Amino acid sequence: MFEANIYIERRNTLRKLVGNGLILLLGNDEAPANYPANCYHFRQDSSFLYYFGLNTPKLAGLIDTNTEKDYLFGDDFTMDDIIWMGPQPSIAQQGASVGITETAPLNQLPIVIKRAIEKGEKIHFLPAYRADNRLWLEELTGIRTIDLPNHTSIELIKAIVKQRSIKSELEIVEIERACDIGYEMHTTAMRMCKPDVKEQLIAGTIEGIALAHGAGVSFASILSMHGETLHNHNHDNLLEPGRLMLVDAGAETNSNYCSDFTRTIPVGGRFNEQQKSIYNIVVACHDHAINVARPGVTWKQVHLDVCNVLAQGLKDVGLMRGNTEEAVAAGAHALFMPHGLGHMMGLDVHDMEDLGQIYVGFDDEIRPSDQFGLASLRMGRRLQEGFVITDEPGCYFIPALIDQWKAEGKHKEFLNYEEIEKFKGFGGIRLEDDILITANGSRFLGKKRIPLYINEVEEIMNN
Repeated sequence: MFEANIYIERRNTLRKLVGNGLILLLGNDEAPANYPANCYHFRQDSSFLYYFGLNTPKLAGLIDTNTEKDYLFGDDFTMDDIIWMGPQPSIAQQGASVGITETAPLNQLPIVIKRAIEKGEKIHFLPAYRADNRLWLEELTGIRTIDLPNHTSIELIKAIVKQRSIKSELEIVEIERACDIGYEMHTTAMRMCKPDVKEQLIAGTIEGIALAHGAGVSFASILSMHGETLHNHNHDNLLEPGRLMLVDAGAETNSNYCSDFTRTIPVGGRFNEQQKSIYNIVVACHDHAINVARPGVTWKQVHLDVCNVLAQGLKDVGLMRGNTEEAVAAGAHALFMPHGLGHMMGLDVHDMEDLGQIYVGFDDEIRPSDQFGLASLRMGRRLQEGFVITDEPGCYFIPALIDQWKAEGKHKEFLNYEEIEKFKGFGGIRLEDDILITANGSRFLGKKRIPLYINEVEEIMNN
């Protein structure tokens, strides 16, 4: 949590960007795991955190663009709450901590909203990704839950995306703290990656590191020998010599800023020659993105440049053929990399995606594609100083996809299926770092970079 003036400035900026009406921001409530008193780990809504900074369940904030007043709604804790939870700050005290003097119980919020609607004021609200908040919005506005998507405020969405996309120095400090936790998680996983160790043991250990140093993992960790499954959350396997283990994991700080890293490492500590040939191609893709990313360049172009590096590398080892640029234009490379290069990151590991990916990663200039692979690019728009983005190229050998494309003869002028068949049991490689777009280029985030190059990985795994 930052000083109160930070939240005051953020709310004032949003007020100017939106320009009219009431801005309604709902916090999250507790989510029961299997009965009401046993809840999942609480996670506050990120936009509410950004503007109101309070990590308490069941709060709502109002920003009045006309009176320039901000309001916090929530109920004070009862004595029964205090018995179980200990002394808790009042709503007035919580409001004061973020620069708000106007506070009221939750039962006053419907009255304020109804009065504003009767006056013809516009109520700006965001897409609700939780069922309880959709019902809450229906209760407050009278709009049926099924119709809420047609009434969410595009002006508010665009204003928040504009504001939250540029990270302040204070935010960058927090993200780098999350990156430092990520460093400990990934280097620990590297040291534990030995034959006959269960994936679950490593996954649980690195999650414990995230909890010991911050608010926990920033998303459910991906840790598996089956790296060809892009989001593999199964941790049931015993590690086998000669295989690769892909670890895609990050942490949140106690202020909920995130990190997101991926490394792919050899079980037992040594890459074989086949693994090296593909690994170094992905390293080249990863480093190319860092070198060309800078303000004014579109991330879509960086993605396509990286795809050309990937295709050329695969051509050099005999898995692709023909003209590289034509192969990428046709989408043939997507057999090996069916996802985008990266995404925005900040208070969310996929920053602001709850607001709508079309607004976060794209704009009137850069639109999404419907081509396989390129359609999964989450971020395409022109880079600006202050963006924090993940750089995460990959190369995967997905047996079912290979079989389908081969049976269809798809892109056979660019794909050497005879050689590709030899890689069906290879798995997948992804390498990911978090980068900040600077005035003249980009830089890694975190005090220490997780070992990336083959010699670095093998050294830490064997020492």
